[in-house]
Amino acid sequence: MHRLKTLFEQHTGQRPENVVELPSSGSNRRYFRMTAGDICLIGALGTSVDENKAFWAIATHFHKQGLPVPEVYAHDEEFTCYIQQDLGDQILFNCIEEGRTRGKYSEEERALLRETMASLPTLQFEGANGFDFSICYPQPEFDERMISFDLNYFKYCFLKATGLDFSELKLEEDFRRMSDVLMRSSSSTFLYRDFQARNVMLVDGKPYFIDFQGGRKGPIYYDVASFVWQAKANYSEELKHELIQTYIDSLRRYMPVDEAYFYSQLRHFVLFRTLQVLGAYGFRGYFEKKPHFLQSIPFAMDNLRHLLKEPFAEYPYLSELLLALTQMPQFNESNTQQRLTVRVNSFAYKKGLPNDPTGNGGGYIFDCRGINNPGKYQHFWHFTGLDKEVRDFLEEDGEVKPFLENVFSLTDAHIQKYIERKFSNLMISFGCTGGQHRSVYCAERLAEHIAKHYDVRVLVSHREQGIEKEL
Repeated sequence: MHRLKTLFEQHTGQRPENVVELPSSGSNRRYFRMTAGDICLIGALGTSVDENKAFWAIATHFHKQGLPVPEVYAHDEEFTCYIQQDLGDQILFNCIEEGRTRGKYSEEERALLRETMASLPTLQFEGANGFDFSICYPQPEFDERMISFDLNYFKYCFLKATGLDFSELKLEEDFRRMSDVLMRSSSSTFLYRDFQARNVMLVDGKPYFIDFQGGRKGPIYYDVASFVWQAKANYSEELKHELIQTYIDSLRRYMPVDEAYFYSQLRHFVLFRTLQVLGAYGFRGYFEKKPHFLQSIPFAMDNLRHLLKEPFAEYPYLSELLLALTQMPQFNESNTQQRLTVRVNSFAYKKGLPNDPTGNGGGYIFDCRGINNPGKYQHFWHFTGLDKEVRDFLEEDGEVKPFLENVFSLTDAHIQKYIERKFSNLMISFGCTGGQHRSVYCAERLAEHIAKHYDVRVLVSHREQGIEKEL
């Protein structure tokens, strides 16, 4: 820390008045926001000198190329620390959090994702133009050694940890076949290596790129697979296709594209990247005991399930082994193909609480009896909360609005967590005296709210009216 403060003072002529450590990622690097007056910079401490040198070289070259990356200003003599431009706090990963938790991205969120994908070819081609890849760490290019390392990372840090029995000889044969398939896509472009939403900053709404110190020369497909199939992204198949098409359209500025071949080859990189990610999650989760990585495993396993719907003929034993892996009990508790089902009920307290057919235990039960009751007026006896007369009464009275606002707040948080943790069922019930007016109205409003904001299955039951429907 002393070296970092000294470097700041040497570069700015002022001592830092405030130094705040920023949240760490999965690496051993530490970042600090350092300020003095109106000067604000980011300081980085890294334990690997070679990695620091690689970042410095790449960032300096990219900045000269006019690419959207932070400018690096100074480093110490030993290359243990450096200071760079502060791009702010807007991370793409956080800006699309609502879409990720809902399972349904807004057009604004999709536009940010498309713009990021459209920028990738520029980084890959113009970033490689005139760059000396020999400085890259830990190696200058994507090659058979890197492929072997990542596949063995998966085998030893994840596969063996599951206890699944397998033939190492047969697996190694398929690993070699995969290496041959991947290497036929060799190119002189820049491979970001860790291209994902956490490494994209938004500056005035435009994507800027960080944490590319692991970059090297390599095929274009790897970064597309990394971003579009990022484990926790929860992109729909339709959105994945949209992002890939955006990338291809931008790629055509640099090279002709055979779309059929592109999709065919990309599929192999998606499998390779998924295995590499599982290896990383296994090491960070099983061995380093970091829960964040363990929580990401189900998402990567769901990507694997979807890929294996069409087995890889090139890797018959690997496909068979991976299928068995996805069917292991510890990985089979959830499946993204089964959306969360939310059951919304109305009922009369005098007839007892509604049953939960899923066996999960019930969920939320909200008591509507504190809301002014239209049922005490004879005019409303023949209406229910489905009718305009009752809706108008409740909305004009005003008591139901703050009640539902509180309900929405509670249930939104719950649904987001259930989607994130891939639970299958949630039940929410509203009770009132007769199960005819207030509870029916509230159940309808909540069901509509959920259907509008989340990609879930919504079932509605008005028990006392004998009405069941799906929104």
